[in-house]
Amino acid sequence: MRPDGCYSPATMSSTTAIDSAFFSEIRTPTSFFILRHGETTANAESRIQGRSEYSLNDNGRAQALNLASYLGGKNIRRLFHSPLARATETAAIVADGVGTVRPELEPSLVELDTGRFTALTWKEIEARYPEEYKSFSYQSWAAVPDAESVDALYSRAVDAWRRLKSAAIESDGNVAAISHGGTIQWLVRVTFGCRSWMPLLTTGNCGVFELHVSPT
Repeated sequence: MRPDGCYSPATMSSTTAIDSAFFSEIRTPTSFFILRHGETTANAESRIQGRSEYSLNDNGRAQALNLASYLGGKNIRRLFHSPLARATETAAIVADGVGTVRPELEPSLVELDTGRFTALTWKEIEARYPEEYKSFSYQSWAAVPDAESVDALYSRAVDAWRRLKSAAIESDGNVAAISHGGTIQWLVRVTFGCRSWMPLLTTGNCGVFELHVSPT
């Protein structure tokens, strides 16, 4: 393992590696779009949501409409979403805008359990949990004792990728998945074999990560 917590390519042959071998069953060029939900009031307040429920605010709905416009020409055949309300609402707006897909619930796309930080702002966290707050800057959610573990997140991300790959093969087309900032970190990180939170990736509301598979 490298110092950054990621596995080198030589070790990427395990059954839990989301690597080129994992995608080898895909026979046509395929894109996977990993998407974050639109903005909520909690996002605007810098409040940790975790698995608590918040609906999109007006800006979040506008972001979802823009996302639908972006995806309109991307030949999306399947659209999956987390069970949380903010992702479900984003998926409904996107599906309506794209016009060729229907939203499909995928539980593995749910946000991570943020433990004792849930529903608190960063100022509240600093006041209530100063030690965890301090450690968070270099450990991320590994600094929060009752948050979802790295091992659980890695495993869940692998499960999600198995579902997305199966959908791509079944539909012979591109696949989109609407999830959350924390979970998206791991949907991307597992494609590099990473088992550490750091360094973090930027995941803005309705941001897009695209992984393109080109069979050889």
